[in-house]
Amino acid sequence: MKIPPLKVTFSRSDRKEILRRIDAALASGYVVMGRNVEELEKEFGARCGTKHAVAVSSGSSALEIAMRHLEVEGRDVLLPDLTFFSTASAVLFAGGRPRLTDIDLRTFSVSVKTLEKRLTPRTAGVIVVHIGGIITPEIRDIRRWCDDRGLWLIEDAAHAHGSALDGLSAGRFGLAGCFSFFSTKVMTSGEGGMIVTDDDAFADKARLLRNHGKPEPWVSFHTHLGSNWRMNEFAAAAGLIQLRNLDKFIAHRDKIAARYTRRLAGRPELEPVLPVGTSSWYKYIVLLDGGVDKARLKARLKEKGVSLSGEVYDVPLHRQPVLERFARSRFPAAEDAARRHVCLPLYYGMTRAEADFVVDQLLDTLHEKEVRT
Repeated sequence: MKIPPLKVTFSRSDRKEILRRIDAALASGYVVMGRNVEELEKEFGARCGTKHAVAVSSGSSALEIAMRHLEVEGRDVLLPDLTFFSTASAVLFAGGRPRLTDIDLRTFSVSVKTLEKRLTPRTAGVIVVHIGGIITPEIRDIRRWCDDRGLWLIEDAAHAHGSALDGLSAGRFGLAGCFSFFSTKVMTSGEGGMIVTDDDAFADKARLLRNHGKPEPWVSFHTHLGSNWRMNEFAAAAGLIQLRNLDKFIAHRDKIAARYTRRLAGRPELEPVLPVGTSSWYKYIVLLDGGVDKARLKARLKEKGVSLSGEVYDVPLHRQPVLERFARSRFPAAEDAARRHVCLPLYYGMTRAEADFVVDQLLDTLHEKEVRT
């Protein structure tokens, strides 16, 4: 048996509908900012329960638009040390300073405690990241902490399509949520992203900035420094069909994740990182005990037919060369998480037998001498 790290699914009927929509866009001559984008925005906003949804070219551009709207130039922005580079680079491109913050190993998220340690007089706000689709149960406490200090809260929800806590969708806990539709995500448009918000001014500014700062989309008169952050009609066609399948995707991933959790319960050599609320299950994260050589484990599992999913993330931001000047602190939990965690294969269409095979091979390999340090 061979288990890939992930699979992206477009059924035959889905492909047919996507091609029909692309053909309609080509026939109309509107290949950007047309009907597919409008429908995706409407349906994604309704799915999240927000007043506005603004489609953009990527999750990275969604974050940068947010930072530019919030005028972070010369200000500090608190964000997790264990996240994708774009969370920090969006701040840098907008002229701000990423203030790296340690995480809580239980949630892979920042916490009130870790944020408090990194607060400065120049802090403008906080970006919280829903790693693997997990919304930290501290999210409301983090929001109150921000409100009490006059700080804004932005959600990097790149992993969290369909994630929720107490019935409230990712993207609704802060001022805005920024989603990615990159090819590996639970729902994908190949490339693309979305900003969701209830704030009218935020949404208006996002629409302005995504189109080179032009108040009128087709008139070359620029009032703000924006860029080409538009989503095209072809990506939106794919994203729309994927969105309509999202509940089905998550329900299947939830069943596989539940099977993993049952099989791994009570094992002293590993510890799953589990959500409190509803998760997209973008990743199934497992912390290994300190005696495991992760590289050797992954290599041995691949020999046995199990390719582990990529980590989230194996190199913390403070060890990224381009961010060295922002790394003047210690981040022990982020370092520990990066060193010890792996992500098990999880995708729509995965069978129970395949999930059991993954667990069997993992547990067997963990006891091999060659993967022990």
